[in-house]
Amino acid sequence: MAHDLRDDLELVAADEDFYFDDDFDDTAAGSAPGHPDKQTDDTSASDYKEGKDMQGIPWERLNYNRDQYREMRLKQYKNYQSLNRSLSGLEQECKQVERKDTFYDFHLNTRVVKSTIVHFQDIRNILSHQVHKQVEEHPQQPALHNYRVGIWLRNLLSATSKNDVYLVQNYSLMHWSPLLQRETEVLNVAGPLVPTEKARGARPLSRVQVSTMAMNDNLVVAGGFQGELICKYVDQPGVAFCTNLTGNNNSITNAVDIYQAPNGATRVMAANNDCVVRTFDTETYSLLTQFTFPWSVNNTSVSPDGKLLAVLGDSSDCLIADSQTGKEVATLSGHLDYSFSSAWHPGGGHVLATGNQDATCRLWDIRNLSRSFAVLRGRIGAVRGLAFSPDGRFLAAAEAADFVHVYDASAGYGAEQEVDLFGEIAGAAFSPDGEALFVSVADRTYGGLLEFRLRRSYGYLDSCFF
Repeated sequence: MAHDLRDDLELVAADEDFYFDDDFDDTAAGSAPGHPDKQTDDTSASDYKEGKDMQGIPWERLNYNRDQYREMRLKQYKNYQSLNRSLSGLEQECKQVERKDTFYDFHLNTRVVKSTIVHFQDIRNILSHQVHKQVEEHPQQPALHNYRVGIWLRNLLSATSKNDVYLVQNYSLMHWSPLLQRETEVLNVAGPLVPTEKARGARPLSRVQVSTMAMNDNLVVAGGFQGELICKYVDQPGVAFCTNLTGNNNSITNAVDIYQAPNGATRVMAANNDCVVRTFDTETYSLLTQFTFPWSVNNTSVSPDGKLLAVLGDSSDCLIADSQTGKEVATLSGHLDYSFSSAWHPGGGHVLATGNQDATCRLWDIRNLSRSFAVLRGRIGAVRGLAFSPDGRFLAAAEAADFVHVYDASAGYGAEQEVDLFGEIAGAAFSPDGEALFVSVADRTYGGLLEFRLRRSYGYLDSCFF
């Protein structure tokens, strides 16, 4: 379950250099009280090579060593289950994978900038107020109950180049430059947001708690826990478009996506707990399509040619639909719980990866959807994030906590690098050139942004990752 690592790891000796950033406030994390403004908490490749922990955890002064704590976490971590189904036979179905490869070398972990995840208690306070208000206003209607899944989604990190990384920090969208080692606030959603475009349906927003984000070039799209949608160009002032998708502040925006339609136009897609998937044009921000599905939609992704839409949600089945009409084309069956993530292979768009609460990633060939052609098992919990490298060679699968798996797609997904961390994973993203892999850990004490660099066959050995 989600919790701060300091709940388990206690310092043997007091250390004034350690900080606990407990406040979810309205400021950018770079200026938050208690946040370090120096790089002494960073871990470089050379530091790591000399024995420093990748995340800067001082194991020598704690009541567990690393191996002991890892063993404890694997035994005690409770992966949430929505469907009461037995997982006993799943292991036999999973592919045997060697976890000994190193495709990306550790380069740097900075604790100056890190993602924050809104936790269950934070959202429960908001939603309980909403439900209470609804009961007062509409006593004959059942209380709304469509809140659960969005709080666990992890799409809070994106990279538009190896020197441009974007993440959500408290009420801010931050830009981090690995080259300059500098953070800049791009958008603050704590105060009023007024759309600059006079689009139909646009409306001001205020104090948005971001649940998900996506980026493409200069366009960033964010969704909120009360059904908000925000579109902003990072090289332009203000917010181009913002609105509340459901109109009643009662449905989390679980996922947003930016994709190219078959005609080349850029589209924005949003998936909500109200079971609806909406598509907007980025020229006029007009609502183009609105598809309703049988269950809350947790994730969508569009194939590289823009024709097919993968729809995943509060069902063990995943759907393939026509992206233009919403007509269901196929049903993918095999997962045992609710699904949360998906990604299309960029090479031809024939392969789709889906991530599920049953702690597996399944791989499907859309030319033969009778069953998945591979099942990849996680280590600790649900597969919350999936991303293929731009050249399609690697697949990154991020679990809810502690592990990011990098599979070699060119080797039939039989070889893997396991990135072994501690803390909730807020996102994993490749740079557009595939040279860098970024992983964001949202733990309040030992969270940070980790950068890995593609290992070269000619012997790039700036660090070693085991």
